[in-house]
Amino acid sequence: MQRTVFNDDHEAFRETIRNFIAKEVTPVHHEWEEQGHPPRDFYRRLGELGVLGIQVPEEYGGGGEASFKFNAVVGEETAAAGVTFGTYSVHASLILPYLLSYANEEQKQRWLPGFASGDIMTAIAMTEPGTGSDLANIGTTAVLSADGSHYVLNGAKTFITGGALADLVLVVCRTSPSTAEDRRAGLTILCVDTTSEGFAVGRKLDKIGLKASDTAELSFTDVKVPVTDRLGEEGAAFTYLTHNLAQERLSIALGGAATARAALQHAIAYVKDRHVFGKPVAAFQNTKFVLAECATDVEAITLMADRALELHDAGELSVADAAKAKLFCTETAGKVIDKCLQLHGGYGYITEYPIARLYADTRVSRIYGGTSEVMKTIVAKSIGL
Repeated sequence: MQRTVFNDDHEAFRETIRNFIAKEVTPVHHEWEEQGHPPRDFYRRLGELGVLGIQVPEEYGGGGEASFKFNAVVGEETAAAGVTFGTYSVHASLILPYLLSYANEEQKQRWLPGFASGDIMTAIAMTEPGTGSDLANIGTTAVLSADGSHYVLNGAKTFITGGALADLVLVVCRTSPSTAEDRRAGLTILCVDTTSEGFAVGRKLDKIGLKASDTAELSFTDVKVPVTDRLGEEGAAFTYLTHNLAQERLSIALGGAATARAALQHAIAYVKDRHVFGKPVAAFQNTKFVLAECATDVEAITLMADRALELHDAGELSVADAAKAKLFCTETAGKVIDKCLQLHGGYGYITEYPIARLYADTRVSRIYGGTSEVMKTIVAKSIGL
């Protein structure tokens, strides 16, 4: 089915990204995977291209684009090429909405120009060693000083994407106890300068996939965070997090559709080229049936992801709809990629083949941004259950 979600401007941008990947990313991506992240200057290069600041308002040095479709194009092209832009997606798709919605004017002037240029890379720290999807259990604390000028932050975070190279980390912490009526009350977001005394990057975690995207443990020991670096109101973090989860989950859903589409193309090319028992693997009925199923599934998740993207641009994507899109797109992508890997035989398990990297990279999409089980709970509530 013909897609209608993108216009000529998006396609011109797509060509720019595709050429950039071919010239500056694909030849060195294996080096990024070995060291666990791109070189720091790569993000400045993305800034020069205008990729990081597409949605940053023009007055802060960005492109001023309201649509999320350009971000979607980046995700599709990286998936098709079998590469990543490190922590680009977290920086540009997940964290920017927090700064645009809740930073005051002084903070925007301070942070957004560097955000767009790549001079200030960001991360968000929610998950803790003992706290995953249930944010009410957050144990990292911030105590306001006697003179009210700063908070003293103590605690630890884990699974923080971009934490090793970040210059500014949005830390979700507890500034007051929860209440019997609301377990999520008392949570606040503090923007922590990673040069602050007491801030430390711990282990860089060795993951199954997403090897070129750094994931780290962070710790905070009596870190002084100026009140002027608090994001929004004290105690309002959970509301902020809920508000921005729709875009995060949309981004993951779009990624699921993009990776499944890429896997299908890799599989089609492979079975045409690979010969078994004297004829191409593509000639076997089983191969045709499997890929027909995959093509149909890819079409379905693409349609759902595109529809969610349109709703988001119109300001109409609900929390439940975003959950449905993430659940369906990521679960289906996992099935499609598994089938496509099977058609590669033993070569599908070798990381030099893109299908193997897609298989490893995609698995986490059913975990981060809220597990599939959490998505099902949200959808169930939306239908009155």
